[in-house]
Amino acid sequence: MFTVDALPAPAADPPRTPQFAGWPVGLVAAVTGALMYLASRNYGYFFDEAYFVVAGRDHLAWGYFDQPALVPALAALADHLAPGSLPVLRLPATLACVGGVVLTALIARELGGGRRAQTAAAFAYALSGAVRIGHWLATYSLDPFFWTVIVWLLVRWTRQHREGRPDDRLLLAAGAVTALSLQTKFLVPALWAAVLLAAVALGPRTLPRRPLLWVGALIAVVATTPNLVWQVANGWPYARMTDVVAKEFAGTGRYLWEGLAGAGLLMGVLLVLCGLARLVVSRELAAFRYLGVATIAIVVAFALLDGRSYYLFSLYALPIAAGATALERFRWTTPRALVAGAVVLLSLAVSVISLPVFSRAVAEKLPDLPLVATAKQYTVAEGQLEPLVDGIAALYTALPPEQRARTAIMTDSYVFAAAVDLYGPARDLPRAYSGHRGYFYFGHPDDHHDSVLFVGTPNPALHTAFTAEIPLAPDFATLYTGLHEPWDALWPDLRTQ
Repeated sequence: MFTVDALPAPAADPPRTPQFAGWPVGLVAAVTGALMYLASRNYGYFFDEAYFVVAGRDHLAWGYFDQPALVPALAALADHLAPGSLPVLRLPATLACVGGVVLTALIARELGGGRRAQTAAAFAYALSGAVRIGHWLATYSLDPFFWTVIVWLLVRWTRQHREGRPDDRLLLAAGAVTALSLQTKFLVPALWAAVLLAAVALGPRTLPRRPLLWVGALIAVVATTPNLVWQVANGWPYARMTDVVAKEFAGTGRYLWEGLAGAGLLMGVLLVLCGLARLVVSRELAAFRYLGVATIAIVVAFALLDGRSYYLFSLYALPIAAGATALERFRWTTPRALVAGAVVLLSLAVSVISLPVFSRAVAEKLPDLPLVATAKQYTVAEGQLEPLVDGIAALYTALPPEQRARTAIMTDSYVFAAAVDLYGPARDLPRAYSGHRGYFYFGHPDDHHDSVLFVGTPNPALHTAFTAEIPLAPDFATLYTGLHEPWDALWPDLRTQ
């Protein structure tokens, strides 16, 4: 079997790495940043963002049921610096998008790509779902950036190893970035497992033996320890989240299609497929073959583990960059150039219509297109929380004052509870409670609350814990009165997911 470690000794003067295409890549990055900033002003909080703000602002902790602490902490900081400002809240995600564009170009450079390849790689990544999802501040909008940094560091180290002069400080830096990724999501160990196994099988077999690699791993472990302690102290709640994700798995076919289409129709899809093929079979990129195989292995692993398709967004940079390097080796006849130009223009149009850069009035009039998500979907996703809270406020304030003083607001979903906690203070609403997902760990009502205004589908445990229930709005809200058992005893029975 061919392995990288079997490559001939490097020449005395290794080939020079192409110069970085600063101006065209910088232009792509700047336009991406400007568009993402414009998009960040629209149209309102997404439900995950509302949850992250409340979690970090009101319940800051080392860990949570559904994610580590970094994103709630960033959301809380943004809310403290500029309360209610969507651009400030989403600024980390915007910067992550810009960084991903530049890093994809840098990966293309390490793979031997010149000015055209670097620009094409940056452009294609800018059109991908890894950037579009950066409209929101969320774990899934930041983690692709961290993965891309790690991949760039590995590609650079591998190129230097091929030339006989590896800088192991890059591996140490990769460990530090891994620590950040582990504060965002718990997926990055899958990347390292696939990379190290592929390196052992295909080379460079020296990679797992580099001391600084394991120093970086130690940094990641130490940085993650507080979160692990929180998970242990709370009975490993993240294991429940794994079950939640598995139940939402839409099937292998849809997972693969959405994961591939997320690279960007059409340009991104073509570059990803071309790039993966080059990484696996091209002798020119043989030194990086293990990374291509690792990428495919991660796709398979997430499918077997019933993962979400957007997990694959973190993998786009490398195959896009590898595919872009093939463009410089292609013989560009006039017909081929015209076809390529049409692909670029169509890809750009698909991407732009998918970005929420339009006013709400314009976005709501966009047509529904097959295979393409338009900005209209953002207006729906971001326009539901305030009307929901308005409805809850109307029911709560209609209660007699003495009843309100004893009544807690409870919901069947963390989404509804987060909406109340975010928008409720302006409507004189108290904080909300829920046994759903992470909200269960935010605690239960005080003992003076002997009544509950419950929003959503009631938990069966409520029927036996209260003496009376009064429907206030069909299929929406119920008032429970006469609690006859302590909240400490009732709360575990109200836990869902």
